[in-house]
Amino acid sequence: MTHVLIAGGGIAGLTAALALHTAGFERVTVVEATREIQPVGAGLNIMPNAVRELDALGVLDRLEARALRTRELRYYHRSGGLISREPRGLGAGYHWPQLSIHRGELQLALADAVRARLGPSALVSGVRVTGVEALPDGRPRVQLEHRDGVVRGSASLEPDVLIGADGIRSTVRASLNPGEGEPPWNGLLIWRGVSRMPASRAAGFMFIAGDDRQKAVVYPLTEPVDGQVLVNWALVRPAEPGDDPTRGDWNRPVPVTTFLHHYEGWEFGGVSVPEVLLAADAAFEYPMVDRDPLPSWSCGRTTLIGDAAHAMYPVGSNGATQSIIDGRALAHAMARHVDPAEALTVYETERRGPMTDLQGSNRQLGPEVAISLAHQRAPGGFTDIHDVIPAAELAEIAARYAAAGAFDKKTVNEGSPYGPPARRRPR
Repeated sequence: MTHVLIAGGGIAGLTAALALHTAGFERVTVVEATREIQPVGAGLNIMPNAVRELDALGVLDRLEARALRTRELRYYHRSGGLISREPRGLGAGYHWPQLSIHRGELQLALADAVRARLGPSALVSGVRVTGVEALPDGRPRVQLEHRDGVVRGSASLEPDVLIGADGIRSTVRASLNPGEGEPPWNGLLIWRGVSRMPASRAAGFMFIAGDDRQKAVVYPLTEPVDGQVLVNWALVRPAEPGDDPTRGDWNRPVPVTTFLHHYEGWEFGGVSVPEVLLAADAAFEYPMVDRDPLPSWSCGRTTLIGDAAHAMYPVGSNGATQSIIDGRALAHAMARHVDPAEALTVYETERRGPMTDLQGSNRQLGPEVAISLAHQRAPGGFTDIHDVIPAAELAEIAARYAAAGAFDKKTVNEGSPYGPPARRRPR
């Protein structure tokens, strides 16, 4: 019986485990470095192509109980002018919704499903991969380290297949690409957080606003409960001279007052960005980094998925989305090919090229380039956006990016390519 070891219990690793189980693999072990999976982090959007795959895995109903269907996306000029508005998910004619959800809620739901289907021992916390060595037959020899505040012990394991889902600073990736170094920084800082607000002061839509220097992304994560909603926000702005990018961390807390003054007067669609920020329990800062594309993701029976394979700038809601697709694509390839090395080659052949293109598109701002174009062509604002950016050009920007991420309506509604057709969602 093939034993698959997955390094990393994030969205990519947990989805891969569920997809492999659905495809008939019973011996799947996920090792997660943190001692306990907790609902930490901020919000994210899952595009309909990934929601389709979660539906096929039988977890969508549970996720929807913790999420909000994203109904509309708006882009605003810094002056307050509306650049574009478009329906999303079911309202745009997709057979599956687009979901806004707290990252921690998504991770917990996937982890619970892994434990329920593969058994409690399938998800091992407090264990990280510290090294990988390729054996002559292509199998990996994996060095593991158990941590509980201090190092408690180490072990060596030789699974049939190793999947590196251990994030942007992946040990598995480093073993395949020694000397790659730290993720490159583009000079921008990101601040993220979640705020609890009166529903009357929060928008019922997602908006992205700003100029070619700084932006704000704001959207609700929940339906109103007792008149309150959770609102996710993310801000992007160039670092000040002398800022050290190495201080950035996915979990580095900073006071909201550190950056609040940069967003004074920002109000869009009746939502005050400063008001949203002041309602936050906490804020986190880190540098905007990604990874340069690799010429290969796989070696023998070891491969990469998610951020370990193709970490990209947080543009266009494609980080978690593409990680979910990776997990399904990999499981599908492994189910169809007896030779694990051949299966990994098939998986990489399908996914690496499109993800390389998408990484490049995100470095060029993806669909958010419309905001920069509007500011460059009309820095003081406008009366009619179509005097600045023709409607056909706006539509082409959105369509090009949707095609790059394979979440255009035609492709999504054709159904999953990774198994029996999934259930269509009711309108």
